[in-house]
Amino acid sequence: MDIRGNIMLKAFKEFAMRGNVVDMAVGIIIGAAFGAIVKSLVTDVVMPPIGLMLGNVDFSNLFLVLKEGVTVGPYASLVEAQKAGAVTLNLGLFANTVINFLIVAFAVFLLVRSINRLKRQEEVAAPTPNTKTCPYCLSDIPLKASRCPHCTSEIS
Repeated sequence: MDIRGNIMLKAFKEFAMRGNVVDMAVGIIIGAAFGAIVKSLVTDVVMPPIGLMLGNVDFSNLFLVLKEGVTVGPYASLVEAQKAGAVTLNLGLFANTVINFLIVAFAVFLLVRSINRLKRQEEVAAPTPNTKTCPYCLSDIPLKASRCPHCTSEIS
């Protein structure tokens, strides 16, 4: 490897080891894991009762056939329609994805809201200054001083 390659590798290491890049990587990994949990929540916990209330609708198999496949329908499931080569509009999978998004967006909203609250609590009002600057010698003097101790000028 030539000198340019070593410089490039060194610059990349510096970039990759910055705190914000590492934090971002951790966030992406946790986000992917959270996404998998939310997908399972929607698919396995939320949608079955909704499907049951709507008359035993299986949302994962809720689809419309736009064009018949090699084997003519009706198709019992989405997998069967796709195997036959049918062009389908997958409404149930879309509904699952929208619900996944809404849950993740709500969780992110709650997280950002909590972080903003913590930041507001940390922001303490700036302490009132107890010194002022002498207009003649620019030294810091007590607020109540009527004469500068450094240049002996009278201060109003």
